Amino acid sequence: MKAFVVERYGDADTVQAREMPDPIVGDDDVLVRIHAASVNPLDLKIRSGDLKLILPYRAPFVLGNDLAGTVAAVGSRVTRFAVGDDVYARPDQNRIGAFAEFIAMRQDDVAAKPATLTMEEAASIPMVGLTAWQALVERANLRPGQKVLIHAGAGGVGTIAIQLAKHLGAHVATTASSAKTDLVKGLGADVVVDYTKQAFETVLRDYDVVLDTVGGDTLDKSLQVLKPGGIVISIAGPPDPAFARQAGANPLIRLAVAALSFRVRQRARRHRVRYSFLFMRASGDQLRQLTTLLDAGTIRPVVDRAFDFASTREALAHVEQGRAKAGKVVVRMTS
Repeated sequence: MKAFVVERYGDADTVQAREMPDPIVGDDDVLVRIHAASVNPLDLKIRSGDLKLILPYRAPFVLGNDLAGTVAAVGSRVTRFAVGDDVYARPDQNRIGAFAEFIAMRQDDVAAKPATLTMEEAASIPMVGLTAWQALVERANLRPGQKVLIHAGAGGVGTIAIQLAKHLGAHVATTASSAKTDLVKGLGADVVVDYTKQAFETVLRDYDVVLDTVGGDTLDKSLQVLKPGGIVISIAGPPDPAFARQAGANPLIRLAVAALSFRVRQRARRHRVRYSFLFMRASGDQLRQLTTLLDAGTIRPVVDRAFDFASTREALAHVEQGRAKAGKVVVRMTS
């Protein structure tokens, strides 16, 4: 099969088009012919080797973390899907490879594609949708009337998280440039802070939850807007000990991870709030819950641009160079 492969950790030149063996289909697997995949910042971090301490992929490997397509074959123990079903998924972190013609995944990580979405729209959802769900529903237990700040509201995670938070009954603030104010308000944001003109930590107070997608100084300043007992959930900050335990890291790596997040955890304690690092996991069950919201129109995908499969490297560069205006960048297969 044709695929885009990380030849070695490094810069953009390390991703090359190659012929790769077709995936092996296990007893609990579905083989999916991919119609579209989307580009995520995680792809760039994996390619550069930033995450090899916790995600030690062995090069060469196929890149890509979410997709939509059609079931081409099923394993002997598969009961949820049949050949010809349209599906979407974020494969397990140990079985990535969406920038390819085919992928094999556990049936538990796969869900039926939302009927109202195109393949390109569906491919834009799994990673950001699951991130928003696991942050706001699972981790924060966001409830009606609570206040949540979602950073980078026009980004891939932000566009979905705003809509999910409004569905959950929360008061939603977000950060975005003035050019994107109408977009994020249209998604449901109650308060928009133009980060190019205002310091969000000086205008927002007493929030219950912050979803941090930026890290760095933004993460540090986010601690200041929380009320006592509040929580900042970050997908861009340093991993914390809870993540290391969940990942089954060895004691040495657990110590290293604890050291990485020591400063922010200490600052959070001083503010009487909590810090939590989130690394999204695959879940077909949660995707099915998102499908209900997508087909009802409660959540709608935001796609910035679609590239042909042959232009996958250009799609990665579009994201890496910050040229995406809003939402997700998608790669679509062509005949």
